[in-house]
Amino acid sequence: MTIAFLTPEYPHPKIGDSGGIGTSIKNLSIGLLSKGISVRVLVYGQKEDNIFDDSGIIIQQIKNIKFKGVSWLLTRKKIEKIINELHLKNEIDLVEAPDWTGISSFIQPLKCPLIIRLHGSDTYFCHLDNRPVKWINKFHEKRALKKADGLLSVSQFTAEKTNEIFGLNKKFKIIANPINSNIFQIRNKNPHKEKAILYFGSLIRKKGLLELPFIFNKVIEDNPGVKLILIGKDIRDIVSGNLSTWKMMQGLFSEEAIQNVQYLGSVPYHEIKEKIEHATVCVFPSFAEAFPVSWLEAMAMEKSIVASNIGWASEMIDDGQNGFLVNPRDHILFAKKINDFLEDETLRLKTEKLARQKVETFFDIEVLANQNIAFYKSVISKS
Repeated sequence: MTIAFLTPEYPHPKIGDSGGIGTSIKNLSIGLLSKGISVRVLVYGQKEDNIFDDSGIIIQQIKNIKFKGVSWLLTRKKIEKIINELHLKNEIDLVEAPDWTGISSFIQPLKCPLIIRLHGSDTYFCHLDNRPVKWINKFHEKRALKKADGLLSVSQFTAEKTNEIFGLNKKFKIIANPINSNIFQIRNKNPHKEKAILYFGSLIRKKGLLELPFIFNKVIEDNPGVKLILIGKDIRDIVSGNLSTWKMMQGLFSEEAIQNVQYLGSVPYHEIKEKIEHATVCVFPSFAEAFPVSWLEAMAMEKSIVASNIGWASEMIDDGQNGFLVNPRDHILFAKKINDFLEDETLRLKTEKLARQKVETFFDIEVLANQNIAFYKSVISKS
C-alpha cells in the first residue's frame, strides 16, 4: 500500500518554510515506512516540478500554474492529473489532504479515494481568532469536506468546531498528531545552568505572543534571574497591520523584563531538540491550535509545560498532572504556574516524567501508525 500526502509544506531544505502540518506529515510518514507502507508527499506551491528521495519518502514538488484569474483552478487540475496518473501506474492507493484552504476542492474526479485530515482550516483559525475569513477560502474548505471519501481530525475539539462553523454534521475519526519519542528524548538529565523559559513557534497574535510579555513581567517579579527565550518566525500582525509581532511585543515588556529576553529568530528544525533540552519550562499561551506538535515535542523531551487551557489542550495535557493549563489572559495565574515549576524542583521533575509517559502511551508514532493504517485500509476497501 502506498499513501500520498497532498500538502503546502514539508520540513526539508528544498521545500521552504514548514509548520505543524509538514512536521506531522513527516512524523507519520516515518511511522508508516516502519510498518512497510510506502509514502509519496506531493508538495504544491513550489518553484519547480521535481522529485527526490528523503530517506525513503518520495517527495514530489509541484509548481503552481500562474494564469490571471484561474490559477487556482488550473493548479488544482494539474494536481488532479498527477494523482490520477500515479494511481493508474499503481504508485499510490490513497491521497490524504489537509483542510487548509480546501486544496482538494475541484480536484475531481479522482481514480483513488481522497481523505481530509483536520489540522485546522483557515475558517477554523479565523473563528478561534475572532476575525473575518475570506469567503473563497471558506467556500473551498466546505466543498472539500463535503466531497471527501473519508475524514480524520487531530482532535475532538477541532472536529466539533469544524462541524459547527461550516454547518455540517460529518463523522470524523479522531487520530492525534504523532511524534517519534525515540528521536525526541532528553540526553542530559541535568542541563540547566540557569533558569530559562522557552517558547518555540511562530511569533503571532493567535499563539498568545502579545500576552506573553505581560506574563513574563509577572514571572520576573519573583524570579529576577530567569531568562525568556523566543524561537520562531516573526509574523506580520493581521489585526493591526504591523509588520513585526516581535516589535509589538518589545513595547509590552517591563524595563526589567526586556533585559532578560532573547529572541533567536527561526532555528533549523534539527536544532530544536537542543533548545528544548536546555529549557527549564516551556510555555504555549495559544488561542488557536488543533493539536500542536510543538507541545508534544516539549512533553517528549521531559519538559514542564504551562499552556493554554482552550479546547484542544485537555486532549493532550492533564492539568495538574503532566503540565498546567491556564487561560493566557490570566497573566497572574499563568505566571504563578511558571514560577511553581521554577521554584519547586520536586514538582517539576514529577511533572516532566509524567509528560513523557503521556506521549509514549498515547501519541508515539508506534501507537498511532497502526491506527492510521487501519483507517486507510477501511477507506480503500469501501472505494
